[in-house]
Amino acid sequence: MENPSIEVRINGKDRQVPQGLSVTGLLEWLDLTPALVVVELNREILGRDRYEEILVAEKDTLELVHFVGGG
Repeated sequence: MENPSIEVRINGKDRQVPQGLSVTGLLEWLDLTPALVVVELNREILGRDRYEEILVAEKDTLELVHFVGGG
């Protein structure tokens, strides 16, 4: 049986994601490295130390800013 999913808005687009993910889990599910991403959840910028404890919920709005190295 498939995991239930929830709908969230990520960077302005509605997405179906697995239910029960922490912010860290969501970033990993999206193939992003949590240490390189700043997360704004429902208009609040989260400290990276909170990514593991906060669960993503139905209708949450997230803005993800991914830092890329280069020169």
